[in-house]
Amino acid sequence: MKLVSWNVNGIRACVKKGFLDYFKDVDADIFCLQETKLQEGQISLELEGYHQYWNYALKKGYSGTAIFTKEKPLSVKYGVGELDEEPEGRIITLEFESFYMVNVYTPNAKRDLSRLNYRLEWEDEMIKYLKELDLVKPVIFCGDLNVAHQEIDLKNPKPNIGNSGFTNEERGKMTELLDSGFIDTFRHFYPDQEGSYTWWSYMAKVRERNIGWRIDYFIVSKRLADSLMEANIHCDVMGSDHCPVVLETNL
Repeated sequence: MKLVSWNVNGIRACVKKGFLDYFKDVDADIFCLQETKLQEGQISLELEGYHQYWNYALKKGYSGTAIFTKEKPLSVKYGVGELDEEPEGRIITLEFESFYMVNVYTPNAKRDLSRLNYRLEWEDEMIKYLKELDLVKPVIFCGDLNVAHQEIDLKNPKPNIGNSGFTNEERGKMTELLDSGFIDTFRHFYPDQEGSYTWWSYMAKVRERNIGWRIDYFIVSKRLADSLMEANIHCDVMGSDHCPVVLETNL
C-alpha cells in the first residue's frame, strides 16, 4: 500500500502547476492534502477510482485538508473529541479495517509566537486523540506538522533555535508523541540522513540551494514497524513550497 501526503499550499494553484500529473503517476492508495485553501464547490477534481473527503475551513482561502482513497473507509471523522467538526478544517480521520488514517495540518505558532500557546494546547489534544485511537487499532498519522524535530531536520538549526517551528516547546511535543508509542517513519529508515527537507521558503534560490526544513511526516504506531517497506521525500516535485512525502507498507 502506498500513501502520499502533500501540503499543496492551495490546491487550485497546485492543479495549474501539474498536480494531476503527479497524482496519476504516483498512483497512491491513499493521498492526503493539507492547506487546500478553498470552500466546497470551488473545485471539481475528477479522480477516477477514488473516494474524496474534504474538511473546509470556515475562513475563506485558508487551511483545509482532504483525503483521496481507493478503498472506502468504514467511517469518517472531522475534528477530535466529541465534536465532529473544527473551524479551521485541519483534521480528517478515516477508519479502515486494520488501521486509522489521520491527516492533519498543524497550526503554525506564527513568527512572533503569538499562537504558540494555542499550538501547544493543540498538540496535547492531538497526542491524547492519537493514543486513544491506538488503543483500538494502529494509527497512520500524516501531514504538515509545522515542526522540525531535530537539528538534522533543517539546514540552519543554530540561528533558528526558538523560532516558530523549532522552539523547544514544539520539538518537545513531537518527542512526547514519539515516546508514547509512535515512529517517525522517515527516520526509521534514514536515522542519520542529512539534507532531506520537505519545505523551502519562496525566497530566491532557497530551494535550489536546498535550504529547507523537514516538517511533513508519516508517523505510525510502533506495532506497525514490521509492515513498513519504505519512506521517501519527493523533493523534485514542484507546485508548492512543500513537496510530497511517501510511505509504503505491506498492510
